[in-house]
Amino acid sequence: MEIIPAIDLLEGNCVRLNQGDYNRVTHFNKDPVKQALAWQSQGARRLHLVDLDGAKTGLPINDSCIREIVRALNIPIQIGGGIRTVERTEELINLGLDRVILGTVAIENPDLVKNLAKRNPGKIVIGIDAKRGKVATHGWINQSNILATELAKSFQGSGIEAIISTDISTDGTLQGPNLEAMKEIATASNIPVIASGGIGSISDLLSLVALKPYGITGVIIGRALYDGAVDLKEAMKAVKNGHIEDFPLSKEFFA
Repeated sequence: MEIIPAIDLLEGNCVRLNQGDYNRVTHFNKDPVKQALAWQSQGARRLHLVDLDGAKTGLPINDSCIREIVRALNIPIQIGGGIRTVERTEELINLGLDRVILGTVAIENPDLVKNLAKRNPGKIVIGIDAKRGKVATHGWINQSNILATELAKSFQGSGIEAIISTDISTDGTLQGPNLEAMKEIATASNIPVIASGGIGSISDLLSLVALKPYGITGVIIGRALYDGAVDLKEAMKAVKNGHIEDFPLSKEFFA
């Protein structure tokens, strides 16, 4: 299962938010390019970029920084945050981004997302960010009444490369992922799911690896790496060598 370190960009800085709250921001690095190179040197095979300014305002405030990161790295990079048009999506693809993550527009204009997936095979991912099972949009500022599982089902067979499922209530808390929510969204469709939110230990990672049979193919880690709670090299080794008996889940969970 793929472990993907995250870099969240806010005004050109590498930060993390607590549960998506822009008023609860922690600054980790003023040089996102240096940070990206560090994750690559530690063995990352993919980088996850989030444009927090874009998610909130829809404006390409961090584009110069994004370009520098793309030029500096030789691993695939996926990006999300405020990407809501065909033009912006294809601009980022042409810039060299491997995957573009569409969130708000997946609710507001699903046909646009499906058409983009057909035009750009393997390049389009949808981000489903949910709180108590319902999808949030516009940088998690607006709460919808749409169930995350129903949104996932609606993209079945559309050519979407993957779903990034973020549980907002656990994001940035280091208190463990919402395993039940991840299982539900992974079983809602046959689209591969990348889990995000709550990772605080190697044990948390192994619990998600146990969901691989349901369609969890990757996990995004942010704060745990920056705080030192998880070492990227050790995490990759643990996931590679893990056995089902190592996973801290009950038999009833898999029923």
